[in-house]
Amino acid sequence: MMLVAALLCANVVYAAETAKQPVQTEKVEGPGIKFEKTVHDYGTIEQGANGDCEFVFTNNGTEPLILSNVRSSCGCTIPSWPREPIMPGKSSAIKVHYDTNRIGGIAKSITVSTNGTPERIVLSIRGTVTPKK
Repeated sequence: MMLVAALLCANVVYAAETAKQPVQTEKVEGPGIKFEKTVHDYGTIEQGANGDCEFVFTNNGTEPLILSNVRSSCGCTIPSWPREPIMPGKSSAIKVHYDTNRIGGIAKSITVSTNGTPERIVLSIRGTVTPKK
């Protein structure tokens, strides 16, 4: 019975110590890309409001990451991205500008092509633009 209690106590202490440790980003061999978020929700915004957002990412690989192309699903969504290689462990961002002069729902995608894992990832923006009061 003492042995069971000791093992139970040790498991509780181990679990508590493990919970204190920061979560590690999964490492990949070669270049890798890990986004903090892949969807940006503007919610409900007024016509002419700021349509800027950004998608922060980290190279979670072992080699430099290159974004070879970033394209949006329509001309009302304009992405900009770093052209230089992102070194392992470093972060950067893809900035997106949405034209909020268009009234109605926002449901656009931005396709990111890389030399890493994954080779292609789709980011999304969504929300609703209401007429200016």
